[in-house]
Amino acid sequence: MSTQMTEEEWAAFLRAGTRTGKLALVLPSGRPSVTPVWFLYGDDGVIRFETGAGSAKVKAMRAEPRVSMVVDLEEPPYAFVRVDGTARIIDDDPDSTLQLATDIGARYMGEDRAAEFGQRNGGSGQVIIELSPTRVVAAGGVSD
Repeated sequence: MSTQMTEEEWAAFLRAGTRTGKLALVLPSGRPSVTPVWFLYGDDGVIRFETGAGSAKVKAMRAEPRVSMVVDLEEPPYAFVRVDGTARIIDDDPDSTLQLATDIGARYMGEDRAAEFGQRNGGSGQVIIELSPTRVVAAGGVSD
């Protein structure tokens, strides 16, 4: 039996630790795809991540911006948050992309490696993806 999370609980869940998001989208060919992403969930309720401007993810989201992302706890008491929403692609902002990549690096790699991650994955040639939720499904204690 599971319990539905409140908005406060699922927001905290999205910010906790280093869980990856599993981004589901439809490629221009019509084939579904799921890919892991490192992300941040902002105080404004928007999920952000960065990726290469020419990546398959970006091409897919330009063609079909409706996506879903699942973030889960892969051990008991198992929990998940699924966010459905619309992706917005922010092009041509290397300073913001560098900052986001650095902030993501701090979350996933630690403060001591944040700048290294930012330099490697931010700046020109990268875009920011903003996922604004239109629907959230979240459950905790799935194994109870």
